[in-house]
Amino acid sequence: MTTEVTASRNTVEGRTEVLVNDLKRVVGDADEVLQEVANSTAEGFAAARTQVEGKLSEARSRLDDARIAVTRTACRAADATDAYVSENPWKVLGIAALAGFITGFVLSRVTDRRNGINS
Repeated sequence: MTTEVTASRNTVEGRTEVLVNDLKRVVGDADEVLQEVANSTAEGFAAARTQVEGKLSEARSRLDDARIAVTRTACRAADATDAYVSENPWKVLGIAALAGFITGFVLSRVTDRRNGINS
């Protein structure tokens, strides 16, 4: 279960890296096209616009693919968590109670220090 979630996270991180690099490339290409357009004619402008639209369409497609991958990973993680909680309800309850106790203890200490109470 944990290995599956870790593998999914690595896949998503890899896709995220690819997506960020693609978007950087699209921005760079758009910048180059804008510089070319500044010195071109109406015909050159139309060609540049078509090129930019193609790059943006490609970027949108990759963003949609990344959204789908993240959604699938989140669903797998939620399913794995649900299965674990169903199989180990008392363990989860104990961990939650311990976390709540520790959080309450730490917060009370912080509040005491802010109010000038030394324990």
